[in-house]
Amino acid sequence: MSHIALAAPFVLAFHSGANQWKPLFPRSRLTASSFFANSPLQLRLLALGQNGGNGGVADDISKAEKEPTNFAWPHNKKPRVCILGGGFGGLYTALRLESLEWPRDKKPQIVLVDQSERFVFKPMLYELLSGEVDEWEIAPRFSDLLANTSVQFFKDRVKVLHPSDHWGMYGSKASSCGGTVHLESGLLIEYDWLVLALGAEAKLDVVPGAAEFAIPFSTLEDARKVNDKLTTLERKTFGKDFQISVAVVGCGYSGVELAATLAERLQDRGIVRAINVETMICPNAQPGNREAALKVLSSRKVELLLGYFVRCIQRLSEFESSDMLVGDENSIGVVPGLERYILELQPAERGMQSKIIEADLVLWTVGTKPPLPQLEPSDVPFLIPLNARGQAETDETLRVKGHPRIFALGDSSALRDSNGRILPATAQVAFQQADFTGWNLWAAINGRPLLPFRFQNLGEMMTLGRNDAAISPSFVDGLTLEGSIGHTARKIAYLIRLPTDEHRLKVGISWLTKSAIESVSSLQSTLSKVLSGS
Repeated sequence: MSHIALAAPFVLAFHSGANQWKPLFPRSRLTASSFFANSPLQLRLLALGQNGGNGGVADDISKAEKEPTNFAWPHNKKPRVCILGGGFGGLYTALRLESLEWPRDKKPQIVLVDQSERFVFKPMLYELLSGEVDEWEIAPRFSDLLANTSVQFFKDRVKVLHPSDHWGMYGSKASSCGGTVHLESGLLIEYDWLVLALGAEAKLDVVPGAAEFAIPFSTLEDARKVNDKLTTLERKTFGKDFQISVAVVGCGYSGVELAATLAERLQDRGIVRAINVETMICPNAQPGNREAALKVLSSRKVELLLGYFVRCIQRLSEFESSDMLVGDENSIGVVPGLERYILELQPAERGMQSKIIEADLVLWTVGTKPPLPQLEPSDVPFLIPLNARGQAETDETLRVKGHPRIFALGDSSALRDSNGRILPATAQVAFQQADFTGWNLWAAINGRPLLPFRFQNLGEMMTLGRNDAAISPSFVDGLTLEGSIGHTARKIAYLIRLPTDEHRLKVGISWLTKSAIESVSSLQSTLSKVLSGS
C-alpha cells in the first residue's frame, strides 16, 4: 500500500445566496465582499475596472489569485461539509443531504467544488454523437440544478488538502475542524466533513502517441471534440470517393457503445474498427448483452480486431508515403487538409501477425486513473492510504481509513465487495454510494451509528445507437431486452435517475415531444411511399 500527501487537480464561478445564484465575482462590489474577508483580489478587481484592464494590473491579479483567502461560511455553529467533485458521487451526495430531515441547529452548510460548470450524465454521452439528445438534457449547469437548494457551488480546482481529523474522531480539543481545502484560485475552505468524489481521467500515458493523437471519451469536452472532428471529416469528404476511418481502442462497454453509435452515424461513408486485447468484446458483460452487441456491430460492418494491443500511434505524415504501409487492406487515399494516423498493433497471443492500420480519428476507451496520486504535495504532508490504482482505502461505511471525517466514493474509493474484489467504477456504484454517504454523514453529525455499504447490482444497460439498446436486468436471470424495447427501457431508467425533479420533468417533456415528432414524421414518410406506389 502506498501513501500520498493529498492535494488535487480540480476556478471560481458561482455561489448561491439566500434566494438566488450569482457570479462569484459579480459586477456589484458588495456581493463579493460577503464571501471574501479582506481579499486583495477584490481590491485589484476594482483597480482593473478603473484602469481598463491593461498594464501591470493583470500581473497583480494573477499574483493576488494565488494569495490565500478564507471562505466565510454563513453560520459559525452549523456543520460545514465540503464535497470535492460534482459527478454522480459528489452531486448526488449533496442532493441527498439536502433531502434529509435535520435538527435546526445541525443542518449542514454544503460547498460543492468541481472543475466544470456542468454536471454530466456520462452514460448518455453517446447520444450527443447520434443527435438523440441535446446537451442541456444530459449536461445541465450546476447553478440550475442547485438553484433551489442551500448548496454553494464553486467552479475551481483543488490544490492542497490539509486534514486534521487524524488527531481524533472530533479533531483536537480546541477545535472540531476536520481540515482545510486550498483551491487553485487561492480560496481556503475550512471544513468539518469532507467528501472525496473526484472521479477519474483517461489513462493515455501507457502507449506512445496516445496522449498526442487519441481522443478519450469520458467528459463533455471529449464528446464535443469528437463530434466537432466528425463533423469536419463529414464536411470535407462530402461528395468525394472517400471513407472516413475511425479506430476505437478498447471493446469494453464504452468502446462497444461508441463503435456502434459511430458506425450508425457514418453508415456507408466510413469504416469503424474496434481494437481489443481480449479475444471477445465486453468480457465482463452479461451474455445477452454481449450477443446483442455482436449482432449490431456485425450488421453495421464494424471490423473487430480482437487479441491485439496498440503498440504506438503516429501521424501518417511521419511516413514517406501511405503506400509503405503493410497489413492494412483497407488503406485509402488522403484528402488534403486532413490528418491521418498510423496504429501499430501487436498480437496478444502467439500465432497472430502484427498489423498496421490507418485512421482519421482515434478514440481511446481503455483504462482510467484517479487524480489522487497526481496531487501536489502540501507543505505539511499527511498520509492518505491508497491502493495500487491510486484509490483511497475506505472502510465499509465509505470513510477513509484513519480519517473519520473524510468519506470517499466512486472512482476515489477502493471499497471491496464480500468476495474481496474492488467494486467497479461505474455510475451505478457511485449512484448507490452517494445515497449511503449522505445518510452516513447525517448519522455521523447526529451521533448515530453508520451503515455499511452493500452494492446491489440492478443489471447492465448499453446503447447501440438510435432506437437500439440492450438491457439485462439482474432480477430476471437470462432476460435481455433488445432493440427499441431495450432503448425505451434504458431511457426511462436514466430519466428516473436524473438529478432533480425539475430537471426530470423538463427532460421528460423534451423527450416525449421529440418522440411524437419522429412518429409523425415516420407516419408521413410511410403514407408518402404508399401513395407514390399506388
